[in-house]
Amino acid sequence: MTQTAPRRKLPLKERYALLTRDLDWDPSYVTKEQLFPYTSYEGIKVHDWDGWEDPFRLTVDAYYKYQAEKDKRLYAVLDGFAQSQGHLGLADASYLNAIKLFIQGVTPLEYAAHRHFAYLARYLEGPAPRFAALCQSVDELRHCQTQIHTISNYNKYYGGFHSWSKMHDRVWYLSVPKSLFDDAMTAGPFEFLISISFSFEYLLTNLLFVPFMSGASFNGDMPTMSFGFSAQSDESRHMTLGLEAIKFLLEQDEGNVPIIQDWIDKWFWRAYRMSALVAGMMDYMLPKPVMSWKEAFELYFEDQMLGGLFPDLEFYGIRPPRHVQDAIAEKDKLSHEVYKVLHNFSFAASFTTQAPNEQHMKWLAEQYPETFDQHYRPVWEKHHRIEANGGRMFFQGLPQLCQVCQIPMVFTEKDDPGKTSFRSSEFRDEQFHTCSEGCQWIFEREPEKFVQAWLPVHQIYQGNCGGPSVPEVLEWYGIQEGDNGEYKGSLDHKSWIGWHNGDVEQGV
Repeated sequence: MTQTAPRRKLPLKERYALLTRDLDWDPSYVTKEQLFPYTSYEGIKVHDWDGWEDPFRLTVDAYYKYQAEKDKRLYAVLDGFAQSQGHLGLADASYLNAIKLFIQGVTPLEYAAHRHFAYLARYLEGPAPRFAALCQSVDELRHCQTQIHTISNYNKYYGGFHSWSKMHDRVWYLSVPKSLFDDAMTAGPFEFLISISFSFEYLLTNLLFVPFMSGASFNGDMPTMSFGFSAQSDESRHMTLGLEAIKFLLEQDEGNVPIIQDWIDKWFWRAYRMSALVAGMMDYMLPKPVMSWKEAFELYFEDQMLGGLFPDLEFYGIRPPRHVQDAIAEKDKLSHEVYKVLHNFSFAASFTTQAPNEQHMKWLAEQYPETFDQHYRPVWEKHHRIEANGGRMFFQGLPQLCQVCQIPMVFTEKDDPGKTSFRSSEFRDEQFHTCSEGCQWIFEREPEKFVQAWLPVHQIYQGNCGGPSVPEVLEWYGIQEGDNGEYKGSLDHKSWIGWHNGDVEQGV
């Protein structure tokens, strides 16, 4: 009887090489230029695709094993939370406004990222980056699915969680994240890598995810905290991919350096402007706040990125982003200016807002000792006086939007909080307006692209949003009665009080 020696189990490095480089081939019936038509027109030069090193070397079988284990733990938490009526243990129903903003604004971006990384998995010329893009594409799809499953439990009890996908394409404040991804997905493959993998996922992802997940933990939202932890190891991998991508491109050719610096300058500012929505959420929407925007910005960006990453990138000739000092100058006022807009226009949003109470304002004054009491407390006290007389401040009218970031023109000059920041540029005999020097620089760099922006206010004026009246536009947005407006006295607020007093049946 002949015995066959057991097959030797390959080391991870060899298995990874078999799945990436060894699966590559030279095309025989088309040229490489025809097979990969998008890898040269951006001006990036790559001389050796084998120079791409994936530090994780994750194989498909190991990938699915890890993800399945994480999913088992996540769905056990979801089941336990749903069966124990866990939503009644939240800090307050108003906390869920932050989660509504998350599923409307962030979850669709996960799906968009899934689509475009799948595109890169087809069109990047090197086999190793193609495989890395494939893994990230699957990651992003999983994140989208787990976020939907996690947050869908709240849809049974609270308003504003329905129609989030439709809203992402139509509602005014959601055009801010949507326009950023549309911009990235219509760029070339290398610019997309720098925009999303580096500028978004490496430089700013901690500012986006950590406050949401820490806020969930502080406010009793175990499911959201669990999907955050479930995604965190993936996000770490994505951050490493972003860093590997930029170092690989910088090492390939000196001529790549100015191109990549230009992309970093653009995409830092675009991603930073989008994070303004997160700033407003952190400082105003959490009943139990975790940390202020200013504190998070200093910790996750100034200390870790400006103090840690960019000194390393100097070796390659890369400097900090062009308008980074403007972002630093805004950290004392960004959240206040953005939340004021959300508060004034929440009648046209799929979440509710409220003026901060005295205890909340005390916390804000402690976090912003140089600005809050001087510039923002008087405004909120005026709102309280209006509400005490039975009123509620809603801005009646349509705001002018920035042509690039699409946020209403609410920001003030970096050295004058009393003066609106307003920039103007001319292109093809037309005037275009932007909110900052950063957005103006981006517009004037690619005016042909940004004159085509789908600006929600312009679309309403052009009759493309259901009709000229507010009810018609809200219906076209998919916003239903009770989703929007003031939190105090809203359907969510009344239900919350009734459930805790025991005089309202849940789910009715």
